[in-house]
Amino acid sequence: MDRMLVVVFDNEAKAYEGRNALLQLDLEGSAFVYASAVVTKGADGIASVKQEDAAPLGTLVGTSLGTLLGLLGGPPGAAIGAVGGMTLGMIGDLDRGRIGDDFIDDVRKALSPGKVALVAEVDENWTTPVDSRMEQLGGTVFRRSISDVRDIANDEDAAAIKADIAQLKAELAQSSVERKARLRDRIDALDSKLQARLQKARERREAAKRTAQAKADRLEAKAVAARARVH
Repeated sequence: MDRMLVVVFDNEAKAYEGRNALLQLDLEGSAFVYASAVVTKGADGIASVKQEDAAPLGTLVGTSLGTLLGLLGGPPGAAIGAVGGMTLGMIGDLDRGRIGDDFIDDVRKALSPGKVALVAEVDENWTTPVDSRMEQLGGTVFRRSISDVRDIANDEDAAAIKADIAQLKAELAQSSVERKARLRDRIDALDSKLQARLQKARERREAAKRTAQAKADRLEAKAVAARARVH
């Protein structure tokens, strides 16, 4: 199951130990790591990426991991360092992340100033291997399955806006001249919102396709490497 994993440590040394342990679990087949990053929280409450490993997925932008890093950046609109030339604090979008706001809140509370987090997008069939290894290092583990709940919510919002537009158009045909002008303004405003929703949905679908292909390529590369070791 694809999950977002965050492990909060007291210092950078432990976070890097946790990252190495996670990669070892990947080699052992206990978890599959798509991409990871180590994030620190400064005294000013602003987070920064100390190290990231996202080569298999290309840039983090547009991925659930990139979104989570942006959302952990601190106050709204704050920067969170730079990964691949992009300022992640500017791309934090809960709709794109497909993770719940309660999960974000829990992680933000745990990642207090001075703390360091290992953040990773993983595929794991059971949680014990990762939990055991991270707890041995003194880490606090948070995880959340990546879901399509946000996509469903966006589709429902778009459907509601379409229904409102249809209702206003029905009223338009039976209204006075003065009323027609106001109704057209409302229809135009709703149509702008609808087009923005539809564009966001298109962008999400394209990002999901790119990420799915990158994950498939990563799995194939790992299988090829495994076959090479056998021979």
